Amino acid sequence: MKVALYRQDARTRVGVVVDGRLHEIPGETSVAGFLAGGAEARHRAEQAASSAGVTLDAVEFLPTLRGADKFICVGRNYLEHVKEAGREVPKLPVLFSRYWSSVVGHRQALLRPQLSEQLDYEGELCAVIGRECRYVPRERALEMVGGYTILQEGSVRDWQLRAPTQMAGKNFLHSGALGPWLVTSDEIPDPQNLRLTTRLNGRVMQDANTGGMLYDVGFLVSYISQFMPLLPGDVIATGTPPGVGFARKPPVWLRAGDRIEVEIERIGVLENNVVDEPETPEALASSWRSVSV
Repeated sequence: MKVALYRQDARTRVGVVVDGRLHEIPGETSVAGFLAGGAEARHRAEQAASSAGVTLDAVEFLPTLRGADKFICVGRNYLEHVKEAGREVPKLPVLFSRYWSSVVGHRQALLRPQLSEQLDYEGELCAVIGRECRYVPRERALEMVGGYTILQEGSVRDWQLRAPTQMAGKNFLHSGALGPWLVTSDEIPDPQNLRLTTRLNGRVMQDANTGGMLYDVGFLVSYISQFMPLLPGDVIATGTPPGVGFARKPPVWLRAGDRIEVEIERIGVLENNVVDEPETPEALASSWRSVSV
């Protein structure tokens, strides 16, 4: 089942995607809420699929899990990406947080920030928690996953690399995208055998299999659950494979007018265009802070 968050007629809705049409699920206001609703919510989604629905082009897609409690990202989780970045292989998962202001939905515009020329692309598989859990045994971890979606984790590299932590470079306004929808976990029995492809203006930049992760989805769910409770809708972005822009010679940065697509087998294609962040007097007045922080 594919479940999307979208806006139509100035109202936010949750719908099930069937044969290229969206069918609103009555009573749902978030995909996290849909997951928390369990079998009852799924039954209502199945009933909604018989309605007339609307075409995918008739709506504005929103970040699929917007409003969920947690958005956790894993860095350096593919060996070949670690090598291209010239970094050490991590002995445990490298974790950091994103915030919802940093992502847009499918087909919404990505913002290239005023304060940097180094907006990079990263295609990633995201596991989404389906039920509240804590201290999850490794062998049961995939039972806690309610579904999967796609992240284009736009990274502002100079801000990311100027400090010991990655938070700044990963949280610029509308620098990444999440979507186009959530595919429930029953349709993806093995998250470690999915082809992931990132295309920039039609050119393939990343082409890998999720089996290349150092720490697989089950390990990540179990590990994270040891130090915090996980709730329905929580997102775990599992890292990016090799082929990112900063590792190329010369580097490839996203520019206004670019189109970036991330495709993951069994999920779909997340597509976004890039625009320049609008200039504001406030931002221009403070731009000196980016020179030598």
